Amino acid sequence: MVSTTSTFVPMAPAQTLWVPGTPPRELRVWGHKPRGGTLPLVLHFHGGAFVSGDLDSGACLAELLASSGAVVASLAYPLAPEHRFPDAVEAGYAALEWLYKQRSRLAGKDAPLFVAGEEAGGNIAAAVALMVRDRAHPPLAGQVLVAPMLDPCNATASLRQTMGKATACKWMEGWQHYLRGPMDAEHPYAVPCHAQRLAGLPPTLILTGGDDPMRDEAMAYAERLRGASIAVTSAVMRPATGWPDSLTEPPTEACPCAAEVREHLRAFFQAAAMPAAIPPPS
Repeated sequence: MVSTTSTFVPMAPAQTLWVPGTPPRELRVWGHKPRGGTLPLVLHFHGGAFVSGDLDSGACLAELLASSGAVVASLAYPLAPEHRFPDAVEAGYAALEWLYKQRSRLAGKDAPLFVAGEEAGGNIAAAVALMVRDRAHPPLAGQVLVAPMLDPCNATASLRQTMGKATACKWMEGWQHYLRGPMDAEHPYAVPCHAQRLAGLPPTLILTGGDDPMRDEAMAYAERLRGASIAVTSAVMRPATGWPDSLTEPPTEACPCAAEVREHLRAFFQAAAMPAAIPPPS
C-alpha cells in the first residue's frame, strides 16, 4: 500500500468548534458533510495514558476515521492528574450530547453517531458508550476501540512481553494518576472491561496489533461483549504496528496497516448504517 510515485498529503481539519461548558472544550473537526448526503459522525478521543496527548497527537486515528468516510470531531478532554476519573468521561458525554444536536449541520440529516478512541481514548470511548446506554440518550450507532487501554491490572501476557523485567510502565502510572483510589477500579465507567453488565451496548469494532501491549485486554473485552450478545468485529493487525505509540505520530500513507484499518472502518460504518432486518412473521 506504500505509494512510490507520489507524496502523501495529510488531510487538513475542516474547522474548530467549542463544546459549551465551564470551561468550553475544543473540538477539531475532520471531514465535510456531503452535499445532499449523510456521513457517520464520530466523537474521537486521543490517547496519552490519561495524562498526556492532545488534538495533534490524536490526528493519526482521526484522519483514518475521516478518510474511511466519516466526519470526525476530536475532543480535547481534561487530563489527569489534575482531572481524575470521572472528569474525562463526563466531558466526553457532554460533547456527545452537543454533537447529537449538531449532527445534521456537521454530517447530514440524521447522521448516525459513533464514539472512537485509541489507547486511553479507547477506554473513555467505551465508558461513554456505557454511560449512553445507562442514560438512554443519545442514540449511538457504534463504538470503535483501537489498541484500547482497558485493564488497570497490567498483568496480561501481551503487556508483560512489552515490559520485560520492568516493574512499572507509563500505562501503569497513567492508571495511578487517573483513578482516585482502589474503589474506582470497580466502577464500570472507569474500567469498562470489568463492567458486570454489558448488554445493550452498540455494535463494536475493536482493532489491535500483534505487537500491541494492550492486545490481550482488547481481545478479552471483545469476547465479553460477544458473550453479552453484542455485535462485535475484532481484528489483530499482523504487520508490526507500533501501536499504541505509533498512533501519536503524524498521519502517513506509509503506515503498513493503514489500508487494512480503513477497510475495517468502512465496513463497520456501512454495516451500522444498514437498517436492521425485520424478522419474518412466525
